[in-house]
Amino acid sequence: MNLSPASQAELMRIARQALRAAVTGADRDAPTATPPADPDLLQPAGCFVSLHERGTHRLRGCIGRLEATQPLWQVVAETAANVLDDPRFVEQRVTPAELSSLEIEVSVLSPLRPASSPTDFDLLNDGIYLIAGDRTGCFLPQVARETGWTKQQLLDRLCTEKLGLTAAAWRDAGATLMRFSTLVVGPQAV
Repeated sequence: MNLSPASQAELMRIARQALRAAVTGADRDAPTATPPADPDLLQPAGCFVSLHERGTHRLRGCIGRLEATQPLWQVVAETAANVLDDPRFVEQRVTPAELSSLEIEVSVLSPLRPASSPTDFDLLNDGIYLIAGDRTGCFLPQVARETGWTKQQLLDRLCTEKLGLTAAAWRDAGATLMRFSTLVVGPQAV
């Protein structure tokens, strides 16, 4: 999906407004209840919203939806509000005082595409979604770029960190890999 600079700016405004409302306890639906006029933002798409500390890039939350079942603007608004529910940070929730030191990033996802094998993906440009039995997990393309992991290391870590399985679970005959691309909007100050 391609978005004009104006569409990207509107998407960030929606995300920022929904996040601020969620952090301050305001009505989560109020700021973004009206669909924007921008037709690009009315297209269905999945997305992830990530929060990082400015300067250190320390993660403070990352939540997303792979399915493209709702208009992009609505998914971004809901996901931005829900990023505060990232289970890794429930004991250290983002506070209103922290908002000025955070950056928000929105990753708009392409539809999932099946990979012909577990290593059939572009390490630096594809996100990966692994299905192993009844467990699933994904990494955005940013993970490989930021960590420098190889394909095998990325898959090993996906299995252990996101699926709670052994590192080699991606090699099992029943494991299925899907891939996707992203359009990253941001990071921008919250």
